[in-house]
This record gives sequence, structure tokens and C-alpha cells, in this order.
Amino acid sequence: MDIELAKTFLEIVRCGSLIAAADRLHVTQTAITARVKKLEHSLNSKLFVRNRTGARLTADGEAFVVYANQLVHTWEAAVRDLPLPEGFHKMLHIGGEVSLCNPLMLNWVSEIQKNIPSHAIKTEIRDGAALLHQLELGLLDAVLVYQPVYWPGFQVEQILEEKLVLVRLVSKPTPYVYIDWGEAFRQAHDAALPENARAALSFNLGPVALQYILDNGGAGYFRTRVVQSYIESGTLERVSSAPEFNYPTYLVYSRNRSSVELQLAIELLKKVVTDDSDWSQRWDPMI
Repeated sequence: MDIELAKTFLEIVRCGSLIAAADRLHVTQTAITARVKKLEHSLNSKLFVRNRTGARLTADGEAFVVYANQLVHTWEAAVRDLPLPEGFHKMLHIGGEVSLCNPLMLNWVSEIQKNIPSHAIKTEIRDGAALLHQLELGLLDAVLVYQPVYWPGFQVEQILEEKLVLVRLVSKPTPYVYIDWGEAFRQAHDAALPENARAALSFNLGPVALQYILDNGGAGYFRTRVVQSYIESGTLERVSSAPEFNYPTYLVYSRNRSSVELQLAIELLKKVVTDDSDWSQRWDPMI
């Protein structure tokens, strides 16, 4: 199917009218109308109900939004990835959540590059839901997430067993900083610590919250490996008698798209997890 038809369809959905979509795409309204007719003919479905106020999706049109997005995303990924870099036979597509990029993703990519030289590597750092969606579309080979989904054909393996523990800066232990570690954490945290459910200061990204506390003071929940070196140095301290929350990391990949190289990459990941790495998430400036 002509990918421009799917792009035109999505632009009409965003704009709410054929006229506005024509302006955005810099084509005539006649061209937009022709594309819609061609698309509806190809699908044997009516996608829009058009009136003086714009264009409203039919039930078939609403159903096609998902497919149109998949078509466009897949096409754009192919354009980005092809042709392969010179000297490489294939490409591994891996992804991880933002809080896992240092050191886990960095070290994993380094090991893949050293041990699978025939493959180029494309790395995506996104939120878990976006990574799992890309995995479902076939745009990624494997992802590291905190909250996996157990869809048919997905292999889910726990890679790290960690907890979220409450720590505070020894020199300035207040205020309480709320870090949003996802829906499961929010529910458990707010039930166990209702007095901290409406904190005046909050972050949705652990590494940023940690840096803030180190620079300005405060207390918050962080992964055990990340804060261990700060506790050992005396910079941070565990808050006694505070609830702990399980927060494991999972590897998810499609069994149908597995390969010898992907399985080797997974073994390298497991080696990285067991190595004695610095998990403190410090970012050393270039000198």
C-alpha cells in the first residue's frame, strides 16, 4: 500500500478536517480527497464521515488508526536503518528504559560491539510502554523494562532483582522527594506512606532526582545498586524502618524473531549484570 495514503489518513485524524490536512501537507484539497477515496477503496471501508465542520472517523476509521501508525512507524524505521552501514551484515535493535541507560545499557552495547563485530547496533532509550510497543511492531529485538507484558510470543526473563529503598543525604536529610517509579510503585508507596503521597517536590526520572538530592539535600526512594556506593562513602544513609518495594528489571524479546546473535547478546547482558560495575549513575564531565 502507498505509505502516503496512511500518512494522509493520520494527518486528517490529527487536524480534524481535509482542508487543514491539505494545508499541513502542502497539497490541494482535491489531492487529499483523492487519497482518501483510494484508501477507502483499497480497504473496502468508509473511514470518514465528512461534513461542514470537518471529518469524523467511522468505526472502521477508528480501527484503522492503529494499523496506519504501525505502517508509518515501520516504514520510517526501514528508511532510518537501510542500507546497513558498510561492512556489517545485520543489525541488532535493543532498547532500555531511561533509568537503565547508565551503566547497564552502556555496558551491554559495549560488550555486543566487542563480541558480535558482524552486527551494527541500534539502541533506543525510551519509557517502558513505548519500548514494548516497538517490540510488538518488530522494530526492536529485545528491551529492558521494569514492568513487562506477557503477550503471546514474548519471552520475559528477570535480569535483576532489586528493591527501592529510602535514603537521605546525611548532611541535609530533608525535604522528602517523590520519585515516580511507575503505577505499581505509586499504589504501594501511597498505601504504605500516605503522608508522602503529595510531596511538594517530585521527579519522574530517578537519575535526575538522585542528582538533585546530592546537590541540594533531601530523601527519596532509589534502586539499591544505584545508591550503594553513596551509602558506603557516607554521603547517603538508609532510613531505618522505612518500607521497601520490589523493583526487578526484565528482558523481553520475541521468540519468533530470536537468532543466534540475539541469544549471544542476551548471554553478554547476563555477564554485564554479574560484573562489578559502578551503578552510581555518575556522569563524569569530559575534561
